[in-house]
Amino acid sequence: MLTSSDFSGLLNQRFFRNLLPIPATNSLKLGETTPNFTLPDITNSQLVKLANFKGKQPVILAFTRIFTEKQYCPFCFPHIKALNEHYEQFTKRGVEVLMITSTDERQSQKVVIDLGLNIPLLSDPSCAVFRAYEVGQALGAPLPAQFVLDKEGKLSYTHLFSFLSHNARVETLLEQF
Repeated sequence: MLTSSDFSGLLNQRFFRNLLPIPATNSLKLGETTPNFTLPDITNSQLVKLANFKGKQPVILAFTRIFTEKQYCPFCFPHIKALNEHYEQFTKRGVEVLMITSTDERQSQKVVIDLGLNIPLLSDPSCAVFRAYEVGQALGAPLPAQFVLDKEGKLSYTHLFSFLSHNARVETLLEQF
């Protein structure tokens, strides 16, 4: 369950690699193909290859900020819950939503159970995919961002973190389809 006083597991290699602030950039251009990746899907116990969706269905990449299995970003926690609650609405429209976290597989398994996730939660503890998508970082974790890829794998919508707009609203993401 969500707690506010247990910081065990926070100070790890990922934390120190992401400590210094790096702002989100926007060099990924609309209409272009985004970086490919393969990550473990903790929710469904399988590997997910982004390339497997190309030509089949649109995909939302929802980069999220989870510090540990006990510490969620206060901006991302409600967004994670909202995406999970609306997951069926996306799948009914033929859209896959892939939530990407920098927590390791063990921590991510606890998150899936703790939040009752149905949405695929992909684990990227090296933060290689976060860096490839240039989402930025601060205070020990990559920043949140959302990318919508059309059926052909081309970027059609981007939302990068800012203090005025932390995450794209679920309604905004649904409107893309």
